Amino acid sequence: MINNVVLVGRLTRDPELRFTSNGSAVATFNLAINRNFTNQSGEREADFVNCVIWRKPAETLANYAKKGTLLGVVGRIQTRNYENQQGQKVYVTEVVCDNFQLLESRNVSEQRQQQGGFGNQDAGSNSNNFSQNQNSQSFGQSQSKNEMPNFDRDSDPFGSSSQIDISDDDLPF
Repeated sequence: MINNVVLVGRLTRDPELRFTSNGSAVATFNLAINRNFTNQSGEREADFVNCVIWRKPAETLANYAKKGTLLGVVGRIQTRNYENQQGQKVYVTEVVCDNFQLLESRNVSEQRQQQGGFGNQDAGSNSNNFSQNQNSQSFGQSQSKNEMPNFDRDSDPFGSSSQIDISDDDLPF
């Protein structure tokens, strides 16, 4: 069986760090992950994924990642259940993270916060202003080690409505 998850998204709020009764650290957080396409009205939608991370990585995440931080996580999907106060069984599906990676430099993150980037936006909005607040250097110019190039995320290379005529003989299957 395989249960592997790799996600890249932005934190919708600061990670919530708690400790179990035996002293193990656990952090819960939510990642906003843009979909690769737009809906019928041309707006980009996002999925909001609940995540949990344990022990030392949880403490590190809580110390270095804040709302709006671009984060990569590796883990597995897990479903748990409990009985609520009304006696109903509640199921929770979340990503249990084994590892994480901060995907932007501290300078870019601080610059985004100062310019009113994701940190001040409603997490439920489908706004895609992340690339507007990042460093606008072109890909060919030198960049600091951890900065990502600023690609236009809304451009669609396949957006033309012209049809492509391909014969069945050209297909490899």
